[in-house]
Amino acid sequence: MEKLKNKTEEMLYKELIEKVKKYHDTADFKMIEKAYELAKEAHKDQNRRSGEPFIIHPLGVAILLADIELDTESIVGGILHDVIEDTHYTREDIIEAFNEEVANIVDGVSKLGKIAYEKKYDKEDAQTETYRKMFLAMAKDIRVILIKLADRLHNMRTLEYMSEEKQKKKAQETIDIYAPLAHRLGISKIKDELEDLSFRYLKPDVYQDLKQKISKKKSDRTEHVEKIIKDLEEKLDSIGVSGYNIKGRSKHFFSIYRKMVSKGKNLDSIYDLFAVRAVVESVKDCYAVLGAIHEMYKPMPGRFKDYIAMPKPNMYQSLHTTVIGPEGEPFEMQIRTYDMHKVSEYGIAAHWKYKETGGSQETQTETLEEKLTWLRQILEWQKDLDDNKDFMNAIKTDLDVFTDEVYIFSPQGDVISLKKGSTPIDFAYEIHSAVGNKMVGAKVSGKIVKLDYELQNGDRVEIITSQNSKGPSRDWLDIVKTSQAKNKINQWFKKQFKEENILKGKELIEKNIKQKGYTNEDLLVNEWISLVTKKFGFTDWDVLCAAVGHGGLKEGQIVNRFIEEYKKMEDKNKSVSLEEMLEKNKVSASAEKIKRKANKSGIMVKGIEDVAVRFSKCCGPLPGDEIVGFITRGRGVSVHRTDCLNVIHMHEDEQDRLIDVEWELSVLENNATSYKASVEVLASDRVDLVYDLTKTINELRVLIREFSAKSYGNSKAIVYIVLEIKSKDELEKVIYKLKGMDGIDDVIRSNQ
Repeated sequence: MEKLKNKTEEMLYKELIEKVKKYHDTADFKMIEKAYELAKEAHKDQNRRSGEPFIIHPLGVAILLADIELDTESIVGGILHDVIEDTHYTREDIIEAFNEEVANIVDGVSKLGKIAYEKKYDKEDAQTETYRKMFLAMAKDIRVILIKLADRLHNMRTLEYMSEEKQKKKAQETIDIYAPLAHRLGISKIKDELEDLSFRYLKPDVYQDLKQKISKKKSDRTEHVEKIIKDLEEKLDSIGVSGYNIKGRSKHFFSIYRKMVSKGKNLDSIYDLFAVRAVVESVKDCYAVLGAIHEMYKPMPGRFKDYIAMPKPNMYQSLHTTVIGPEGEPFEMQIRTYDMHKVSEYGIAAHWKYKETGGSQETQTETLEEKLTWLRQILEWQKDLDDNKDFMNAIKTDLDVFTDEVYIFSPQGDVISLKKGSTPIDFAYEIHSAVGNKMVGAKVSGKIVKLDYELQNGDRVEIITSQNSKGPSRDWLDIVKTSQAKNKINQWFKKQFKEENILKGKELIEKNIKQKGYTNEDLLVNEWISLVTKKFGFTDWDVLCAAVGHGGLKEGQIVNRFIEEYKKMEDKNKSVSLEEMLEKNKVSASAEKIKRKANKSGIMVKGIEDVAVRFSKCCGPLPGDEIVGFITRGRGVSVHRTDCLNVIHMHEDEQDRLIDVEWELSVLENNATSYKASVEVLASDRVDLVYDLTKTINELRVLIREFSAKSYGNSKAIVYIVLEIKSKDELEKVIYKLKGMDGIDDVIRSNQ
C-alpha cells in the first residue's frame, strides 16, 4: 500500500476516485463526492498533529479501503468515520444526508460517547467498552472492522508525531488487537504492515538493527532467488503448466523477529528469510507445481502443509513446502491459485456479502457466516464476561496470531481447528458448551484417552457424555488450552454456585478488612462500593463478590482499593480529627457545662459543635431508643442503640471511640421525621396470615416498606417486615398489636 505523505487533499481525492473506478466503475461517485464535501466542512477547523488538515486522514483511510476493493458505502463510511465522534454532526444527520446503512457503519466505528468516558468508566474500562461495542457492530456489519483496520493503519503510518509514551501504547494495542484481527480476517496486506509498524515503535533498536542486516542479506540473495525462479519457469513450461506467475518475496520484519525469539536463534540461523511464490490458474496446477518442486529440490521432512485441503480458519489456502535450494540453502515455496492469492491479500473482503460481483447475496452471506464462527464466540463472551479484564484476556488469547493450530476430525468427518496443545476437553467445548458440561470421557481413533491427552493433527475424536454428569471439574481449568473452554467452564461454576460464591466473597472481604485494622463501616461506603465495582470492571457488587468467592479475584485486591479511597478521603479532609476536636472541647464538668449542639439529624454529640452524623444500619435506632455514638475514621459519628450487638461485642481498642450522644428534644416531641425499623414475626402458618398482618399494621396508619415470609416445618412461618416509623413508642404499639393477634407466637424488633 502506497504511503500518502506530501499529497494535498485534492490529489488524494483524485487518487481515491481513480482507484475505485478500476474495480467498481458503476459506484455511486456522487455519494462519495457528497461525503467528501461534508467531511471537509465538518473537519475544516481541525488539524492533525503533523500540522496537515484533518481531512487528509479520512481520505487516506478511504484510499486504503479502495486498495482492498470495498463497496461505495464502505468508502463513504471511511471518509465520514470521524465525523460523529469529533464534530457536531450526529447519527441522525448522517441518515438524513445519506442513509441508515452508512450511519450504522460510521456509528459502529466511533468510540463510546464523551459522556460515557467521563462519567461511567475510567480510561481502561472505557477502552474495553469500546472494544465490546466494536465487536458487536462488527457482527452486524463486517465493514465496521475493515474501516477500523484502515483507520488504525493510517494512524500507525503517522505515529512519529505522537509522544514516545503514546507511540508505545498505540503500538502495543495494535499488536495485541488490530494486527490479530486483520490476521483473523485474512487480510495479510494490512496485518503485515501493522505488525512491522508496531515492532518499529515497541523495539526501535532491534527493528533498525534487523532491518539493516536483512537489507544486506537481501542484496546477496537476489541473484540466488532469480536463478530459482528461472529454473522453475523452465520446469513448468516443460510439463505444460501455463498462466503462472512466480515471484520471490522477503518475510516481513516482525515475522522474522518472532521466529528468532520463539526458536531462540540468531538471524544467520533462520533459513526461510525469503519465500518463492507460484500463483497458478487451477488447483490441479497447484499440485503439479508441488510435484515439480519436489522433483527439482529435496523436500525437508515435516515441512509440508496442505492448506488447500484444510484451509486456515481465516480462509487462507495455499500449499507450503520447504526444500533445499541449488546452493544447499533451504527456502520456502508457496503455491496457490489466483483466487486463493486474492483471498490471502484481501481476506474477508474478497468473500463478503456486500461485493457486487460474483455469486448470489444469499450464497455470499452463508460463506461469510461460516468464516466468522470465532466472532460469534466473542459475542457470546460479551454476555457472559462481566469482568472487563477477563473479556480482554479472552479476546487477546483467541486472536493470538502466533499460536500454531492442529486440525482434528469429528466422528462425522468435520474438520475442527484448535490451538496446538489442546485436549479432548477443548474439543468438546468447541462443539458446544452442553457437550463439554456433560463430558465424562473421550476416544481418539477408537481408543479411550486421558482428558489431558494432547491432540495431534488428524486425530479423530469422539466425546463420551452422560446425563448423570455433575458438570466440569475445577481441575479442567489447568488442563484446557483454549480461552473458549476456560470461559465456559468458569461460567458453569459461576452460575451453579452464584449465591454461595456471593456470600463467601463478602465474608472473605469483611474478614480481610478486619485483618487490616479497619471496620466495615470505615470502608464499605455505598459511593466507594460503586467506584470499586466499576474499577474492577464489574457491573454489580454481588457479581464482584461472587468473583472473589469462586477464586477469580483476591479479596486483598478489593480491600486495598477501598483503603486507597479511604486514604484519599483522609488527605482531602485535612480538618482537625474528631479525636483532636474532642480533646480541644474537653472541659471540666465542675467548671463548665458541657457544650452540646444539635445536628441536622436531630442528634446532639457531646463536646462537638459541628460533625457529620449518620444512623447505623446494623441496629436502626429510633427516637426514644437509648443511643451511643461511635467515632469513625474520617466520616463523622455513627449512632447505634446501646443494645446493638456490634457495640456489646466491640473490641477493647475500639471502645475508646465511643462517645455520648442523645436525641434532641424537638425530635422526641414532634415526630416529624420517619425512620426504617424491622420486625420479625414468628407465627403459626395459615392461609390468611399475611392478610391479617398487613391489615393490622394499616389500621395503625403505619407504612410497610418491605415484606417477606418463609414457611418452616411444624406449620410455622417467619415474617420479615420493614416499617416506616417515627418513634420507638410507635414501634412498640405496632409490636403490641401484632402480639395480640391469633396464632402469633412472638414479635421481636430485629436489625435491618
